[in-house]
Amino acid sequence: MIISDHPSKLSLPQTNPGVATVLEYLIIKFPYIDAQIWRQRINDGKVHCHDGSLITAQSLFKAQQRIYYYREVESEPSIPFKETIIFQDQHILVAYKPHFLAVMPAGIYVNECLQNRLRRRTGIEGLQALHRLDRVTAGLVIFSVNPDTRHHYHHLFETRKIDKTYQAIAKISDRENLVGQEWEVKNRIVQSEPRFRMRVAEGDANSHSMIRCLQQSAGRALFELNPVTGKTHQLRVHMQALGWPILNDKYYPQLQPLSADNYSTPLQLLAKELQFIDPVTQQPRHFSCENNLSLK
Repeated sequence: MIISDHPSKLSLPQTNPGVATVLEYLIIKFPYIDAQIWRQRINDGKVHCHDGSLITAQSLFKAQQRIYYYREVESEPSIPFKETIIFQDQHILVAYKPHFLAVMPAGIYVNECLQNRLRRRTGIEGLQALHRLDRVTAGLVIFSVNPDTRHHYHHLFETRKIDKTYQAIAKISDRENLVGQEWEVKNRIVQSEPRFRMRVAEGDANSHSMIRCLQQSAGRALFELNPVTGKTHQLRVHMQALGWPILNDKYYPQLQPLSADNYSTPLQLLAKELQFIDPVTQQPRHFSCENNLSLK
């Protein structure tokens, strides 16, 4: 059994979904985890409140209460790609995340994620990711080093005062001449079925991206993407909406059967650049990774 070295945090919702206890909420919140597993974790003292007091099977649901628990998996794959630290000061750390490595614990990945790798590597136990990338997406991720200034950087993302530039490769028709063209995509993205997959729906737009074609060759094209909003799978859904789903995407346009990672065919999506005015130093920041996607 692999047990996380660090607790995962969960804030109970403002609106009670119809439960009496914390245990009941955990059971409905995580339907893929057997109820008996949650009961055993609680009995073993592996679920607690912010002040360290233990949650019991009788602990009452309290809106916005913070709950901490330790993720467990039977076994954990080792991702054979290395992260790179791009920048570090007393407030933030910027790292390059390779394809297939989760940013934070999720699914079958507990300790084998970028955040925990960097905690072990730097010795900074309180290192915390300020945003996320999909596990199958590569690119830049910013971490908070200093808890005292962390809220300033969270606000940066909340107010969309950070410019993100991605690269993506998609298959196109040989008859299409796309280089130099630009598309503005605005639509409404909602959860689909299964719930980890997203879809475009009717209604007011809640997602916005700018996409342009930089190069094309032999039935493929390289795109530059600038997300204005940050909805789950936004760029993957927007590329599909334009008719050019990202190469090697297992979710879009069709959900592929569950299978082991094929390290030779990563999703062709890269978080290439980040630009913003540092909210603490007021200095302009521009980070770019050396990696590029290639049509070759």
